[in-house]
Amino acid sequence: MSDCYAWFNEAKFGMFLHWGLYSLLGLGEQIMFRGHLKPSDYRKLAARFTAPNYDAHEWARMARAAGMNYMVLTSKHHDGYCLFDSPGWDFCAPRTAPGRDLIAEYVEGCRAAGLRVGIYYSLQDWAFPVMFDGPDADPDKLERLVQKVHSDVRALCSNYGKIDLMWFDGHWPLHEAWRTVEIDDIIRELQPECMITGDRLHGAPSRFPDSPFARNERPGYIASSERRIVASEVKVPWEVCDVNQHRWWGYVKHDRHYRTGTELIYLLGEALGAGANLLLNFGPMGDGAFPQRAREQLEDLGRFTERNAEAIYGSSGANGLFEHLAIGDMTRKGETLYLWARYWQGESYHFAGLKNNIKRARVLGRDDIDVTVERDGDHIYLRGLPELPPDPAVTILAIDCEGEPEATDWGPYRLHGGAYDMRVWSEWIRS
Repeated sequence: MSDCYAWFNEAKFGMFLHWGLYSLLGLGEQIMFRGHLKPSDYRKLAARFTAPNYDAHEWARMARAAGMNYMVLTSKHHDGYCLFDSPGWDFCAPRTAPGRDLIAEYVEGCRAAGLRVGIYYSLQDWAFPVMFDGPDADPDKLERLVQKVHSDVRALCSNYGKIDLMWFDGHWPLHEAWRTVEIDDIIRELQPECMITGDRLHGAPSRFPDSPFARNERPGYIASSERRIVASEVKVPWEVCDVNQHRWWGYVKHDRHYRTGTELIYLLGEALGAGANLLLNFGPMGDGAFPQRAREQLEDLGRFTERNAEAIYGSSGANGLFEHLAIGDMTRKGETLYLWARYWQGESYHFAGLKNNIKRARVLGRDDIDVTVERDGDHIYLRGLPELPPDPAVTILAIDCEGEPEATDWGPYRLHGGAYDMRVWSEWIRS
């Protein structure tokens, strides 16, 4: 695999940030469209968007303390407002109330904290009525929109030093009109080591089979699955992007549905166990401050990732190795298998399906617990554990194997789905 993926495969966990004019209203990132607000009224929000509490360095420090290794911030969402200096465009932070380039501050904050820099950019732009008229209604106006998009991408790739990830959105409904291969070329010209969300720039491979992403003919593509743990049809590194509450990406003032720290740890385990990274979204408030609930979530995540770093960073997904649902999730690294024990079993922990002999077992973050291993055929028992889980959310058990972890013959088979030969269970069902 190309070296351009090395940092991404090691990172495993990132912070996504949706922040813009919509954050002032506290009703999610799509309130202009979903609330059917008059565009002229919405544009007036730019005079109120002073961002007095925006501290990109603090954002980056919080991400780092939570165990995250990269960030992605919305430079422009569908509403068309740019946080950066968009060439020839007044509807942007430097030429409205902030009076400065907010993306420049963000990039500086990321670098100071040692985080990789990702920039989100929406191709879709509601500031252009032609967006809603269809690609054939006014070719000249559509071309002005497309040229603005290309100009913006060139600016984002030219003005901030090294960018590690360009993260796209809003490919629909114009699709081919964006001339995404040209956008791809701009990025590769100016940022040759930058990764690109190929599925979100060029569209789904099943619908656009001739795109460079569908053909996987250029290095540096990743895929990003939105709120679903589903790998791309194209075999590239991938991530799951999801939200810290239960619906919106932008800040919602009266949201009562923040996920608990435990739920976010489950989400991290599910993504990593499937072989993906997790890009977890937070919506700062309109003034730039983080909601208190979001801060608490980050603190919960930080305690967990610090204790269990060995099972997270640089790991590979192992949920397909053998039946994991009764465990929680599984990751692997070298000769060690990590059981994300969501369902604690007490002083003795049993699982089956691992073929290897076991050298030792450990509880991550608890060197004082002396675990003994007993084996009875395919059945493995970990003894000497506490009655209650050391971590009430997820306790991770490290299984150091002789050789890289392998499954028994029946281990990879599932109860549902797949063209399995059911005879693999014939002996077991008669035992």
